Amino acid sequence: MPDYLARLAEGVRSGNQELVVQTVEEALNAGLAPEEILSRGLVPGIQALGQLFKDGQAYLPEILISARAMKSGTEKLRPYLASKDIPKKGTVVIGTVEGDMHDIGKNLVKMMLESNGYEVHDLGVDVTADSFARATREVNADLVAASALLTTTMTIIPDIVKALEEAGLRKKAKIMIGGAPITREFADEIGVEGYADDCASAVDEADRLMKLAA
Repeated sequence: MPDYLARLAEGVRSGNQELVVQTVEEALNAGLAPEEILSRGLVPGIQALGQLFKDGQAYLPEILISARAMKSGTEKLRPYLASKDIPKKGTVVIGTVEGDMHDIGKNLVKMMLESNGYEVHDLGVDVTADSFARATREVNADLVAASALLTTTMTIIPDIVKALEEAGLRKKAKIMIGGAPITREFADEIGVEGYADDCASAVDEADRLMKLAA
């Protein structure tokens, strides 16, 4: 039997959308379980690229192209997975903070989280602290991911912490922040558990925060 899983992992890693969709179809026709195609084919591909990115051997355009290939593969699998109870890692609310219209980094983090088993609710850009809190309550989020790309907008993040506290949501919802001016020291200073400096490390950080919450 052809090694569909290895071909899928390589297709995702290299961002070959056509190969990924074709191989998912072939693997399904060959009788492979949809869960196996996802967990042992598609996911290892995006994880391998994430590691290359962290090691400085891959760049943002490659992440974008691979995430699209991954999405095409998961969309093809969706009808087969919909009837099954596929465990998800957690629920995330993500957005760029109030006054900030940047969304490329946020979108990359969203794609990487979704590719790695998280359900992500994207609030978009220019999101108020109260909107973060409201959405967190509505979807019963485990994680709140806030992005700020400007030194002038990173000062909004403590307001998000406060809004979640006042809504009684901080016991369950962990917060992860990121963006050009943000540092781990700033996160510690304002009482935020999570910090990621790129879209690949955001997945590792989300996994770590979910373990804290368990």
